[in-house]
Amino acid sequence: MNKITFLGAGSSTFAKNVLGDCMMTECLRDWEYALFDIDPQRLEESYKMLSIINRNCNEGKAKIVKYRDRVEALRDAKYVVNAIQVGGYDPCTITDFEVPKKYGLRQTIGDTHGIGGIFRGLRTIPVMQGFAEDMEKVCPNALFINYTNPMSILTLAWNRYSTVNAIGLCHSHQECIPELFRMLELPQDGLNYRIAGINHQAWLLYIERNGEDYYPTIKKKAFEGPLNDPYPAEVRKKWKPLTGEYSVNNHDNMVRFELMKQFGYYVTESSEHSSEYYPYFIKKAHPELIDQYNIPLDEYPRRCRISLEDWAGLAEQIIHNEELTHTHSHEYASGIIEGLETGKPFSFGGNVMNNGLIDNLPRDCCVEVTCLANEGGIQPCHIGALPHQLAALNMRHIGVHQLTVDAALTGKKEYIYQAAMLDPHTSAELTIDEIRSLVDDMIEAHGDWLPKYH
Repeated sequence: MNKITFLGAGSSTFAKNVLGDCMMTECLRDWEYALFDIDPQRLEESYKMLSIINRNCNEGKAKIVKYRDRVEALRDAKYVVNAIQVGGYDPCTITDFEVPKKYGLRQTIGDTHGIGGIFRGLRTIPVMQGFAEDMEKVCPNALFINYTNPMSILTLAWNRYSTVNAIGLCHSHQECIPELFRMLELPQDGLNYRIAGINHQAWLLYIERNGEDYYPTIKKKAFEGPLNDPYPAEVRKKWKPLTGEYSVNNHDNMVRFELMKQFGYYVTESSEHSSEYYPYFIKKAHPELIDQYNIPLDEYPRRCRISLEDWAGLAEQIIHNEELTHTHSHEYASGIIEGLETGKPFSFGGNVMNNGLIDNLPRDCCVEVTCLANEGGIQPCHIGALPHQLAALNMRHIGVHQLTVDAALTGKKEYIYQAAMLDPHTSAELTIDEIRSLVDDMIEAHGDWLPKYH
């Protein structure tokens, strides 16, 4: 059956981008778009929005269906898009930030690596196991397209408990070069490059322009400035450091440029994310680093609050707007599906099991590499070996991911302690006893959002 199911369809803006793109892709115009969400109001809002787009942009060719029964939403689907957030902002995101804060452990985003990523993974894996069980019964040949964080942890877990094919998608891979070149005011024509590593810690391994190595030019501009701020002034007010001041040498990419200076390569994920992935930037003993590197502590909770406060106004624009239209976004999903359905080649950055794609990372970890979708399926590219320093930085998180999945699949609390003790940021700030106590407090604070561990 020609059917795309969207789990977490109450995420209206994201559903608009992914499914709006699909409806505007010729081979997908008359498919069924099955919407599922546990929040009936948000489900209804997305249903209304997508129905309007279907009418205004697709001549009503698609079949938009809302489901309250997850199994029926999944039945006979060819593609399943996952965009859930288990526990939401309140209570779970608040818990992820406020409990570690009592120990002096500060975070910026907390959704992928670190103590926040560990617990976000632990509460999400059981829900996704339910998805896998349903899919194995009613759409075993479907492709599961995961957008939910923590990407590496969830994609790794899926491949360990499910026989359903899966691909993980993240924006950092595709946004890396355009954002960097806008900031440095460099031309984007004639580029050839390769990116690989793990999610949120993939590396720009090489970049050429018109056949010549372009890294020296990038580094000269990055280290010497001046820089072009890619964010409008009104947006930057939301990214202010403790001083509230900005200059050409105090910008949002300072952590990434420092990493490039020290390790030789540019990392895909933003500085506010990256600042909490390493033991160098957020330190109780050196609070001056927060201003020095322009690190927005508690950034993700702030974004959540703004999103909730702004939702009423946004809903008027995209939910209750009978004239709503859609312009094709930069999301990968529609291109992947079109490639698989028609054979039209589509290249993208995907999260898959390593299985020898990156020679010096474990075979049983999740990596982010260039993939090709066409009539033959999805083919990840073999990368070879990463530079040793980059592989070492990746390995510091891979062990955390593997132990988090071990904990989720076995129910053993000891694996959670070990995952937290291996996390670079957590272990740099807290003692072993503090880490074990923090894990206990996080489990208690999450309550029924987590299964019982032994």
